[in-house]
Amino acid sequence: MVPTLQRNDVLLVNEFEYRLHAPQRGDIVVFTPPVASPTDFIKRVVAIPGDTLRITNGIVYVNGKPMDEPFVSDPAAYDLRVGNYGISVDYGSGARQLSPAQADIPPRADWAAPDRIPAGFYFVMGDNRNDSDDSHMWGFAQLHGPFAAGPLAGTRATAQFRGRAFLLLWPLNRLRILH
Repeated sequence: MVPTLQRNDVLLVNEFEYRLHAPQRGDIVVFTPPVASPTDFIKRVVAIPGDTLRITNGIVYVNGKPMDEPFVSDPAAYDLRVGNYGISVDYGSGARQLSPAQADIPPRADWAAPDRIPAGFYFVMGDNRNDSDDSHMWGFAQLHGPFAAGPLAGTRATAQFRGRAFLLLWPLNRLRILH
């Protein structure tokens, strides 16, 4: 999440908020990742259920509109598209669709449309797009429940959005409300 967050920053997280409403585009969320990890991840919600998403020439388009992202350190050095019931990423040598065996990509039956993010799933990214372990690598983040696919599918691991980070508390010289 560099530059928005730095290593060892202390944050306040509202752990009650997502009991009242779903995460929104732009929220900085703490969640259980769909890959084996001893800790939760913190990323920014880029697209929510029902959205279309593509990244072209470093510009993120949600529902066909370019996003204003002044917090991003460098634009993505890859193209990406949610479509054909999956996520395709192109690092310059041709688009490859993420495999449901290795990424949290729900089965077709869970999709309302082949190019819309399914209900209960979110596309999350770090603000340091080219050095971020995020949805462009391991698929969607899930709001809750057993993981639909990927390395944790069929295990006892369950997805959960733990809360929204809203305040950078420490160090004091960086104290601020997070957007």
